[in-house]
Amino acid sequence: MTEVLFYHLTGQRLEQALPQLLEKSLERGWNAVVRAGSEERLAALDEALWTYSEASFLPHGREEEGEPEHQPILLTTKDTRVNEPGVIFLVDRAKLPAEYDVERVVLMFDGDDPEALDEARVAWKTVKGLGHPATYWQQEGGRWVKKAG
Repeated sequence: MTEVLFYHLTGQRLEQALPQLLEKSLERGWNAVVRAGSEERLAALDEALWTYSEASFLPHGREEEGEPEHQPILLTTKDTRVNEPGVIFLVDRAKLPAEYDVERVVLMFDGDDPEALDEARVAWKTVKGLGHPATYWQQEGGRWVKKAG
């Protein structure tokens, strides 16, 4: 069964929190898909991943840039797995995947957006109803703390 993690952003913006989680995914040997809810957010994330740290590099690319199957981190708005990911990150209110054929799905949502909170609650019920193990994480003092699951 695919493990589903819910990350409730309260202390950092997505552009700050996501690169750290992507680094951990690559350390595990997983390719990743980052699926955003809009092209605008995808463009902002693309820029953020190039500039988030002078000491690190996250190899990534957008699907339309060509050869998406070779991207360790694939940025897209589609429900795709052409790079054979171990993890799918859903950001900017991207919907749950149609298939759960990866090790992990990570849904990241903005704690300051009431609609995103409501959608995360519905997603939690959906995931639990499908029988997937789910955990809920919240930011506290710059760290992720497990709150449920």
